[in-house]
Amino acid sequence: MEEYNPWWLNESDPFYEKWVESKVKWVPSVIGEFSFKPYALHFFIGPRQVGKTTTLKIIIHNLLKTRDPRSIFYYSCDELLDYRELGEVLDNYLSARKEWGVKSSIIFLDEVTFVDEWYRALKSRIDRGLFSKDVIVVTGSASLELVAGKERFPGRRGFGKDIYMMPLSFREYLLNFSKLEVQGAEVDDLNKLMKKMKANTVFSKTINIFFEKYLETGGFPVPIKEYFERGKVTHISYKTYLDWLKADWIKAGKSENYMKEIISYLLEAGTVPVSWHTISKSTSISSPHTVREYIELLENLLVLEVLYWTSPSGQIDYRKAKKIVFIDPFLYQIFSSYTKVEVDEATVVEATIAAHLARVKPIYYWKNKTEVDIVVLDKKPLGFEVKWTRKPKLRRRPIKTYVLDKNQIPVFLATLSVSKYSARG
Repeated sequence: MEEYNPWWLNESDPFYEKWVESKVKWVPSVIGEFSFKPYALHFFIGPRQVGKTTTLKIIIHNLLKTRDPRSIFYYSCDELLDYRELGEVLDNYLSARKEWGVKSSIIFLDEVTFVDEWYRALKSRIDRGLFSKDVIVVTGSASLELVAGKERFPGRRGFGKDIYMMPLSFREYLLNFSKLEVQGAEVDDLNKLMKKMKANTVFSKTINIFFEKYLETGGFPVPIKEYFERGKVTHISYKTYLDWLKADWIKAGKSENYMKEIISYLLEAGTVPVSWHTISKSTSISSPHTVREYIELLENLLVLEVLYWTSPSGQIDYRKAKKIVFIDPFLYQIFSSYTKVEVDEATVVEATIAAHLARVKPIYYWKNKTEVDIVVLDKKPLGFEVKWTRKPKLRRRPIKTYVLDKNQIPVFLATLSVSKYSARG
């Protein structure tokens, strides 16, 4: 246990030291979302390799400045099988801290979602009052399992909340790696967003240069570090992330061959709406139900976003064909290399805009005789039409639609604030 908590022995944490020594690094803005007022049970959710563990180690380093080191407990749960093993880990720490005289702790349980019935280990001990003066942070890459887990803790969350960490948005990327201080606004106030965009157009040249870099690296730490240290993203980055994903697929009991077929089909389809039946007919997977399970797993792992059809009045039809986009440009790079399927840049750009908007609002699409690429549902439907390679055509649509062309897209994303993430309910 002490190997995960070197600060108990007054030793430095190699993981944190590696981050400190890195030439390319940034402090994740999500750190500001955490509160350590007891009692609290936080769920910290994000895709693999997005930097959740790094974030926790930075938080721990900051907490060590004011707390007894033995009151901070970190454990990586990757190798635990079930709730019994997790319960044993927790009991060992609780026994140790009693001997140390520690009354209140901050407990970090990293990557807990693949521990079978993990919630049972926590719930039984919470009900016995063993954590009444503590703050618990539970992290995971499988979002549905973690979010579903909170339903098992009614009235047991205290001051806890759900905290999402996604890959860096383009705006965050720009603020961290360029010298620009671009203005930002949220999509809720479109007029304000347009005014801020207009102000930011004076930096268009630099914004465009960094957008081309963003399309290559995405918002994931490993390729970003490689690019800014070596000038390019290598096969190492692709392999690192793909290995993590394959491990998650296997843990979830899925066939790698089936998964590869589905990903290949999605890349070939681009942003064209598809159905489970169409995918099953175009692959060796005979069951549309099986296709849906694989897509739902990728959605659960925060790898892709499914856009359902909506009417101009905001009525959603879950039976119609769906648009399916990956949530970050780097995923297109990985999967293209993995499947040998070429993906055109226009697809990646539209997916990037959809993924950014999905962090703040539920998103859908509309298609009849004409089409609206992305529809944000709030008080009224608001559409976004993406024209990366073609000149926009003036068309009448039943949904108020803002058309983004190649000159506007980088500035739009540089201006769009996506600090919050709203999971679709």
